[in-house]
Amino acid sequence: MKISVLNAQGIKTKDIELNDNVFGIKPNKQAMFDSVLAYNASLRQGTHKTKTRAEVSGGGRKPWRQKGTGRARAGSNRSPIWVGGGVTFGPNTERNYTLHVNKKVRKLALRSALSVKAESKALLVVDKLSFKKPSTKLFVSLLKDLKLTDKKTLLIVDKMDENVLKSGRNIERILILDVLHVNVSNILNYPNIIMTEKAVKHFGEALK
Repeated sequence: MKISVLNAQGIKTKDIELNDNVFGIKPNKQAMFDSVLAYNASLRQGTHKTKTRAEVSGGGRKPWRQKGTGRARAGSNRSPIWVGGGVTFGPNTERNYTLHVNKKVRKLALRSALSVKAESKALLVVDKLSFKKPSTKLFVSLLKDLKLTDKKTLLIVDKMDENVLKSGRNIERILILDVLHVNVSNILNYPNIIMTEKAVKHFGEALK
């Protein structure tokens, strides 16, 4: 599979060959599902917590004597059946939401996601991307030349450039990542992908 390489002005400069084992496979939906599920699970903070009867305030003395009042027997106002009492079997922070995905499955999921974008013509490759100084105006101009204005876009670079990051990070619809921090969820959630030529080569070698 061949793809055009564009410059910063959106003009084609050459064609490069994509690795068919990375950008041209039949997508494995189960691998992508497992990877996205594991990623979303890792984002859970696990801060949910309810108090048991041992943790709520109150209690101490017996509310009323055991017999003779006509009311049910009660030993503490911290009982779960009382309003304001503890919660029985409530959520706590001891649960671990981490899901394990094998290395081979993670690679297969990344190859599948990249193949989906390549097949749907949602992948653009630029020869290089660098700014002399941070400039959102220049970044917006780049998106305009690539015909991606007002479109949700993921930019994948081979190595994070601070000027590029500062230029695009305050644009709400743009996410900038380097090749080491890209995951399947990011690739699938963004309908348009811009990738530098070196990033394409990195994936072609690392995921083959």
